[in-house]
Amino acid sequence: QVQVVESGGGLVQAGGSLRLSCVASGSIFSINAVGWYRQAPGKQRELVAVITSGGTTNYADSVKGRFTISRDNGKNTVHLQMNSLKPEDTAVYYCNANSQYGNFWGQGTQVTVSS
Repeated sequence: QVQVVESGGGLVQAGGSLRLSCVASGSIFSINAVGWYRQAPGKQRELVAVITSGGTTNYADSVKGRFTISRDNGKNTVHLQMNSLKPEDTAVYYCNANSQYGNFWGQGTQVTVSS
């Protein structure tokens, strides 16, 4: 089993920045990849960024050049640095750990970008 807990959401003006953090615990060794997803009201959940255990990263086209995913192995933490935020980035952001035992989700953190 793996547990993930997100933090770092909040309210920010357009053009501002936020950093989200996802702390993993449990069977850390079993994690293949950690991804950040988001879900806006009335929309489906979508992948924002992912980082694999080997360090490979991938981003949604809508956030390329603005968001950066990184990890701190010593703290079992994955960060999502979000710059140049836009109102359309407003959503609940979820951390997902893909492991040998399945997919594990956090409770989500709200990000609101005002225009």
